[in-house]
Amino acid sequence: MTVVAVVVTFNRLPLLTTLVERLGETTGLDEVLVVDNASTDGTGEWLARTGEGRDDLRSRVLTTNTGGAGGFHEGLAWALERGADLVWLMDDDGLPDVDCLPVLLRHAGDLDFWGPVVVDQDHPEELVFPIRLPGGIRTAHRVAEVEAAATDGLLADVVIPFNGVLVTRALVEEIGLPREEFFIWGDDHEYRLRAERAGGRVATVAGARVRHPSVGDLGTPMMFGRTTYNHSPSELKAYCMARNNTVNLRDYRGWAHVVAFWVKTVWFYSFTRRDPGRITLSARAAYAGLRGDFTGHRRFLRG
Repeated sequence: MTVVAVVVTFNRLPLLTTLVERLGETTGLDEVLVVDNASTDGTGEWLARTGEGRDDLRSRVLTTNTGGAGGFHEGLAWALERGADLVWLMDDDGLPDVDCLPVLLRHAGDLDFWGPVVVDQDHPEELVFPIRLPGGIRTAHRVAEVEAAATDGLLADVVIPFNGVLVTRALVEEIGLPREEFFIWGDDHEYRLRAERAGGRVATVAGARVRHPSVGDLGTPMMFGRTTYNHSPSELKAYCMARNNTVNLRDYRGWAHVVAFWVKTVWFYSFTRRDPGRITLSARAAYAGLRGDFTGHRRFLRG
């Protein structure tokens, strides 16, 4: 069984160097493929130098920034070309524990799309991304809650995609590659939904860890604490989130969920964190997505 890691990076060379070093220490990993999304911070040059001394490290420098979605689209296809049976997908800002992959590999053959618990690097008892627990509306914010909800060490039907997740070659061949036109935000979630729709066996392994920097206001409480909203100060991220989430909900959950998301969006930027301009931006993004236009985010790119 050939296991290949795919890392997508953009202008985060210090984080990437730490991650690549960690992957070199990881047992059970055959090859590391790094997709550089047209970085301008010396990443391409560093990869070229480092690759000369490592037989297991290969890199591909893209000529334009295609976002995380385009990077994972490219990297996953490349891994299959290299003969991967399992592909380990991750961004450059996560750092798997040394034993993360071996713990995940204990479930090879039983799962199709599975990954670790993603914890705050400074507060490892806390989750970076809140997890909606199966069978209800409870949301976990701490590792202890995930461990308590797990059965035989697994939290079934839940995973935080593209943060140290493993995907089988067979599943990729069945469902295809990530939607590169999404650019960022929601491409990973759409891929999980596609895997779920195809009957893929999805789970989080409670004993595996990836450490990740805090993501700030993701999961901000709203509506008197009854739900949360994924706010970002970045207009680029906000645009892509509104567009891609609207499309995902329409395609996989139905119009009632689209309406519920838009009630939350209007509420959040009217009452929780008042910003009428963000409502307008989000509405334009959603309309573009529903029309099949995935080009509007480009005006927020720099350089």
